[in-house]
Amino acid sequence: MFDNKECFKEMFKKELVSQLGKPISDATDADVYNILGLLIRERIGQDWAETNQRLKDNKARQVYYFSMEFLIGRQLGNNLLNLGVLELVRDGLQELGFDLDAAEEEESDPGLGNGGLGRLAACFLDSLAAQQLPGHGCGIRYRYGLFEQKIVDGHQVELPDYWLQRGNVWEVCREDKKVEVRFGGQVHMSERDGQLHFELSGFESIWAIPFDIPVIGSGSSHVNTLRLWSARPGKGSIKPYTGYDGSYYNYLNYYRSVESVSEFLYPDDSEFEGKLLRLKQQYFLCSAGLQSILRTFDKLELPITSLPDKAAIHINDTHPALVIPELMRILMDEKHCSWEEAWHITRQTVSYTNHTTLSEALEKWPITLVKQLLPRIYMIIEELNKRFCAELLECYSGDQQRISQLAIIYGDQIRMANLAIVGSYSVNGVASLHTEILKKREMKAFYELYPARFNNKTNGISHRRWLMHANPDLSRLITEVIGSRWITQPQEMIGLIKYAEDQSFIERVREVKRINKLRLAKYVQDKLHISIDPDSIFDVQAKRLHAYKRQLLNVLHMMHVYNQLKDNPSADITPRTFLFSAKAAPGYYLAKNIIKLINTVADTVNRDQAVRDKMKVVFLENYSVSLAEKLIPAADVSEQISTAGKEASGTGNMKFMMNGALTIGTLDGANVEMYNMLGDDNMFLFGLRAEQVMMYNQSGEYSPWQIYNVDSRVKEVMDQLIQPGRFCSEGQDFESVYQSVLHHQDEFFVLKDFDSYVEAHLRIDLAYGNPNDWLKKSILNIAHSGKFSSDHTIKQYASDIWNIDSFLL
Repeated sequence: MFDNKECFKEMFKKELVSQLGKPISDATDADVYNILGLLIRERIGQDWAETNQRLKDNKARQVYYFSMEFLIGRQLGNNLLNLGVLELVRDGLQELGFDLDAAEEEESDPGLGNGGLGRLAACFLDSLAAQQLPGHGCGIRYRYGLFEQKIVDGHQVELPDYWLQRGNVWEVCREDKKVEVRFGGQVHMSERDGQLHFELSGFESIWAIPFDIPVIGSGSSHVNTLRLWSARPGKGSIKPYTGYDGSYYNYLNYYRSVESVSEFLYPDDSEFEGKLLRLKQQYFLCSAGLQSILRTFDKLELPITSLPDKAAIHINDTHPALVIPELMRILMDEKHCSWEEAWHITRQTVSYTNHTTLSEALEKWPITLVKQLLPRIYMIIEELNKRFCAELLECYSGDQQRISQLAIIYGDQIRMANLAIVGSYSVNGVASLHTEILKKREMKAFYELYPARFNNKTNGISHRRWLMHANPDLSRLITEVIGSRWITQPQEMIGLIKYAEDQSFIERVREVKRINKLRLAKYVQDKLHISIDPDSIFDVQAKRLHAYKRQLLNVLHMMHVYNQLKDNPSADITPRTFLFSAKAAPGYYLAKNIIKLINTVADTVNRDQAVRDKMKVVFLENYSVSLAEKLIPAADVSEQISTAGKEASGTGNMKFMMNGALTIGTLDGANVEMYNMLGDDNMFLFGLRAEQVMMYNQSGEYSPWQIYNVDSRVKEVMDQLIQPGRFCSEGQDFESVYQSVLHHQDEFFVLKDFDSYVEAHLRIDLAYGNPNDWLKKSILNIAHSGKFSSDHTIKQYASDIWNIDSFLL
């Protein structure tokens, strides 16, 4: 569409005038963003259509990746990068008097995800398209994201994240491809021609409207699709859950209740209405997505028994596990398959990724709720459980405990992880340690029953987003020294090892890091009016706030460092800037109190003139993909300090590593695989191992009080949580934080790991004091990070699980 700068400039000016009716001199940054979006859409429209036609003509097996989250981030820069015109457009806009970076800032971060689960899904879509693999995303088009976080007087305040307020230039509404989703009603069973037939009456009908976003393959004409579903009132009668009495205003209330299905990411499910809405969301996604897939399959005019040969349906965690009974329903009730045929097709079509080792995070639904909202689906789950338990009785006759552990339904709960495992042909963990924990502990009984079904696929990140786009200066430097092959083959970054001792290269890496730190320092100054020293260690912990991720351990260490400085102002320590960014779930009181603690410590430290040259603490509100792209390239130290055995994988650790930050972390999640490559010399390991954590949990021998009474540093910082002084004033304390550690048995071993954590930070100070050696470690981290590209991960999924072929072949 535009092959050179002059061509681009002419097209841009023409599009601006024709679309907006204003001279180029009056164009705003928002105008520039919107016109670029329209140009890109026009540029890839033909490729998008041709990709879909090629998939149809070849009758290729396609992957459909179901996820409640797709944290795709801003699209403008990434799309320009994948089209290979990023610098051309940047230069062209500059000559027209515009700044591409300013235009990018006009784009809202799509509120389609919360954390690692959604970002992983987005990276996978990017890698599928880059390798010309036929793979598409299936999610919900949330009108509002999780929430927009504001920090007011140190407290998290949640505001609506209306990311669609100014529209979304990247999406295309496919009204003609809408499907009907049904809730509630009564199931009627009859026998005709020797077969049972099931029909639903008295149901609530809503439309699922698809909005498609193109996923552009880097350096190719391949364009996959992210299909997001939006809920609207449907045909048929207005039945349950509405209270509709025929009045206009009640109809408006009903209309809003339908739209609420796709309105919020993760509605509060602490009350019945919230649980009902969340279950509606999950079924809405599964039913709409499956109907769309089967509509595509029907056009191939193949027997339904060949569905597994043409569609690989992957569920990202248990949220879309209703794919299994919904596929069974469609196959039996609409395609007239027998139970046996439908079950065989389903188990050959669906695969499942587990994302947690936390038993409390394994999703369960009350029978009464599922039965009320999804009566036909409940019947199928109940029959699945009955048949599965009958099989178990043959295998484990008399072992009622094992059968109860494996059953899909137990007591009054439907266990979604059990459903996902039983109904899938593949179950994978997301890091080697995580998968071993699943096999040996959390899902041991299932692994013993289906050993061939379990496999590991360590998570990955898109190096295009997290290195080439987020850190272009470093990317250009890498290309200059090892060539451009790493861009398509990221594991070629290993070639940087031979430059780790090259003083000229070290100096250039140092300069790139300093530029990124200066850029972040300016951002902090502009946003918070806090001046931070770019020569200090930028120590960053940026991730969802949860007790197991142990932001609290980080804060207690900061309090300890501050106490040391107050006791000895002349102490010789390396200046440190502690940077945090995190959201806590609105109903998670402890996590929100930890955010308040971080900000209280920050306020105390940053106001203290005596320590201002040695220590600063910064909390950046409203963590997002675009904020991460500013934080990560500037980081010197990456905090990956979860309790060992609790983090399934982590992907933040990979992003920081790829940008040259050194990790302080436990042997948890993918940190284990990082450590196996880097060793003790190139990361800072501390804390209990996963097997030690499990041993303490089983024995009950660990007592946080013992550490409190023996370690004066621990006693001091813990007392400061509840006693007026440096960090507390009357009427403002952190009793819940204190209680969570000392009176609730320190579930995540914060105090147990405190001493080891402090010692690891001393090693960081010592290492940072030798700049060349530090940068050598940084270069080695970058060199080894190519293994964690999602391109590598997706190749494994494609060959080992999905059995799909690339159009590169």
